[in-house]
Amino acid sequence: MNTEEAGARLLEAAERLFYERGIQAVGIDEVRGAAGVSLKRLYQCFRSKEELVAAYLRNRDQRWRAELAAHVDEGRRTARGRVLAVFDWLEEWFGRADFHGCAFINAHGELGESSAVVAGAVREHKDAVLGYLRELAEHAVPHRGRALGDQLLLLVDGAIVVAGIQRDPGAAKRAKQLAAGLL
Repeated sequence: MNTEEAGARLLEAAERLFYERGIQAVGIDEVRGAAGVSLKRLYQCFRSKEELVAAYLRNRDQRWRAELAAHVDEGRRTARGRVLAVFDWLEEWFGRADFHGCAFINAHGELGESSAVVAGAVREHKDAVLGYLRELAEHAVPHRGRALGDQLLLLVDGAIVVAGIQRDPGAAKRAKQLAAGLL
């Protein structure tokens, strides 16, 4: 197995384990074992658990935002409909059996500022989501996009937290109603 394949397997195992059980609850040996990668190969791919966690978060960020954008972009939606489609996608995500809240909020909750690398990956994700929401909002309500995008992020993150803690996919519908009112 080459280094690239090993890295991909490690990221896949890390994402599944860290997202399902938490970063601190999962040891690096468990990730290595689940990936079927030797300890030597693991450290050729990632110098530390912290580096693996940051890579897992960045990998998840790319996939999460791509899935969201694909959903928002499908069909012939109006600018307003594109904003509201964000919440439809959230509702679908919340209903999945493997939904365990926001990986980024969870990671920050576990590690806070104790890991600058992980905190940076969390901020990068939240900044990218905010930028995307501002862009959608600017198309829907020109000249109010920045403020509306900021409000939408609060609704998105709030819905994710409620859905994760209360196991309530309906949080997305309630957030969508509030977003419709803001529009």
